[in-house]
Amino acid sequence: MPTDFPHFDALIIGAGMAGASLGAEIAADMAVLMIEQEDQPGYHATGRSVAFWSESYGGPLVRPLTQASLAALADPDPAFSEDSFLSPRGAVHIGNADDATLRDRMIAAFADNDLLVPMDRSALETRIPGLRPGWSTGVWEASTADIDVATLHAAYLRQFRQRGGTLWTDAALTSVERSSRGWTVLTAAGACTADILINAAGAWADPVARLCGVAPLGIQPLLRNVAQLRTDPAAPADLPLVLDLAEQFYFKPAGGGRIWLTPHDEHPALPCDAGPDDLAIATAIARFEQVVDWKVEAVERKWAGLRSFAPDRLPVYGFDRRTPGFFWFAGQGGFGIQTAPAAALLARARLTGAAPHAALSGIDLDRYDPARFG
Repeated sequence: MPTDFPHFDALIIGAGMAGASLGAEIAADMAVLMIEQEDQPGYHATGRSVAFWSESYGGPLVRPLTQASLAALADPDPAFSEDSFLSPRGAVHIGNADDATLRDRMIAAFADNDLLVPMDRSALETRIPGLRPGWSTGVWEASTADIDVATLHAAYLRQFRQRGGTLWTDAALTSVERSSRGWTVLTAAGACTADILINAAGAWADPVARLCGVAPLGIQPLLRNVAQLRTDPAAPADLPLVLDLAEQFYFKPAGGGRIWLTPHDEHPALPCDAGPDDLAIATAIARFEQVVDWKVEAVERKWAGLRSFAPDRLPVYGFDRRTPGFFWFAGQGGFGIQTAPAAALLARARLTGAAPHAALSGIDLDRYDPARFG
């Protein structure tokens, strides 16, 4: 192994929410380098997220990670943050008469507690001012909350540095070689050696694996468009997150009376600096105008982000069974931010061999292991 390169116990590829949260968890136990191809961490999915904490989001198999993350987000250790990363919002999942089956299926999937409450037209009107005719059924999810993504990401990066972690930006991978002694990695910012490579590269997870000589898992980036709207009337500050039971849109207040709106699209894409699609934004606005009688006065901003899913739409956390020293931390889809605390704890246990944190008690950790793909 070359002696003129710095050596690390672990190298994390990607400094978005995934890499930052895991780095913060393991930096006290290991010498860790985190590399980011952009000039700032969180430029892609993390920086473009319309994030919220929703216990139903991602379905019943993601829910355990969401639940296990709640305490760390709502009431963090004061040494990590003096303030909560969550603020109350609530969510209304709405539908028309033809969506009753979707409503019932959703409620049945979470029937073990009172998470979801059926709503009739009268109840919908109390939550959504200006609701147009036709929206006659829905589900109320009171526990849904907004997440302060930027503050959470910054807190993880700060803790990573405080615990001795090293961050390189503008450090795109150029080559990776593996031997029985570990990994030799060349980046645009320099070279290093490491015992373990951690693939937290988001939309680039499969290309990174290929560069490392590891078989990809079929992690697919899916593009989602978002627009910020100015409306008349302005959006009430206490408006809940509004989602379509048929998954054709959702929107939420963005502060200052503005709305963040998406057509809930999922277009397969290559890893890239994603840009918005004008037709998708126009489609979203048309759907929004069918929900409420508000006038859209302006599209103030529009953007797109990539959400990456494994074939079964569950995250992938664990060592690759065919390539020693290669660890997957990818496929978090759209729920990577709300599950970040639990995911980082899970991966720390797998990386260090330590007993899983108490917050993970009762969770089938093997459900998220890459070995499930054979």
